[in-house]
Amino acid sequence: MIDRKLLTSIIKRALAEDLNTGDITTMSTVPKDKRINGKFIAKAEGILCGMDIAGAVFAYIDSDVKLECNFEDGNKVAKGDIIATIEGRAISVLTGERLALNLMQRLCGIATKTSEAVKKVAGFNVKILDTRKTTPGLRILEKYAVRTGGGYNHRFTLSDGVLIKDNHIKAAGGIKEAISAAREYVPHTLKIEVEVETLGQVKQALDAGADIIMLDNMSNELMTQAVALIDKKALIEASGNMDEKDLCKVAATGVDFISIGALTNSLNPLDISLKFV
Repeated sequence: MIDRKLLTSIIKRALAEDLNTGDITTMSTVPKDKRINGKFIAKAEGILCGMDIAGAVFAYIDSDVKLECNFEDGNKVAKGDIIATIEGRAISVLTGERLALNLMQRLCGIATKTSEAVKKVAGFNVKILDTRKTTPGLRILEKYAVRTGGGYNHRFTLSDGVLIKDNHIKAAGGIKEAISAAREYVPHTLKIEVEVETLGQVKQALDAGADIIMLDNMSNELMTQAVALIDKKALIEASGNMDEKDLCKVAATGVDFISIGALTNSLNPLDISLKFV
């Protein structure tokens, strides 16, 4: 579930960005007491996500607006499906239309892309993860969409766990030094993950006691060797342009996780329209 206070804060900021001093087109052309009925229609096939969020947008603007959903988040919709109906004051619906559609379309796109990735690795004991490559300010929504699509969340924030990447290693003086310093700094309840690019670095990470080893931009052949070298002494994450690779072959190497930044930063929003009837 999404924290309602945080969702309200996102909606408030987004509306302030969109409205400025007001929706002058709607205010100048639509009678204040005019009521409408409308339909949200899917114009392409995909996984639905964000209906409660769209409802929250309209509720923030006008509690009298009623949004009735015909599908639930996670359901597959086809082109032409009526996703939901809406009823209320036209001025309120028009004011929130673009924000609601922007959020729904983007979140549906993320859920759909995630669902496609999850299907590709069906049958393997591997989880599809997102990353922190999210839209600033919308991370909680976009990571919700990943879960809706059947994926799993990596870190939400920099405080959720230690992830030692190449620049940390260089700044710390080496893999051993970085992991040792992290062990001294963080509580034992936090896992330490380190990003490696070679088999030599894999061995260094193992010797230093890394909990998770991220194989970054490795070929499938090299990942297979790394999995054998690690031999279940640590969890293994495959990363690096995974959206461009054959995920089935990556999963076959034996990794535990595949993280894909493109789930949230390179997607096609699901085309949805709102039509008054």
